Amino acid sequence: MTKEISVGSLTVRVLSGDICDRPVDAIVNAANNQLWMGAGVAGAIKRRGGPEIEREAVAKGPIPVGDAVATTAGVLDAKYVIHAAVMGADLVTDADTIARATRSALALADELGLRSIALPALGTGVGGFDMRECAQMMREAALAHIAGGTGLTLVEFVLFGEQAYEEFGEVFTSP
Repeated sequence: MTKEISVGSLTVRVLSGDICDRPVDAIVNAANNQLWMGAGVAGAIKRRGGPEIEREAVAKGPIPVGDAVATTAGVLDAKYVIHAAVMGADLVTDADTIARATRSALALADELGLRSIALPALGTGVGGFDMRECAQMMREAALAHIAGGTGLTLVEFVLFGEQAYEEFGEVFTSP
């Protein structure tokens, strides 16, 4: 299942699947600001990519909530994991933090000269944030970043489960 929109020369894709399997330059981890990788997307990335991803991330932390840092991607196909701090150690997030973390991840991808990136629904797992509102915040942040100029040619939103895919798809394909 995939939905796609074009924004100039950039493709924005919404799909259902495992972010660890995406053939992109970087995948984004929905991180806490301490950068330890426990459950949810972070746990899946650590299991699939290897514990060196967490070791490298923790060595760069803590970071301010809303910021992002990059590590190598271990044995994953991606070159990087971008850890977007969408919550503090309290594991609580909000709309503003999701928007800032999305912008930080996309800006870091540009700083690294990347062409493609895959993001999960930030803050909706462990953080418990509403899926539709998350999609709206991430859409606004992504479109604002793209409007400011980007070297990215592909931005994917990779959702776990049919409901998440449907909600993101509806938000991203509406005017």
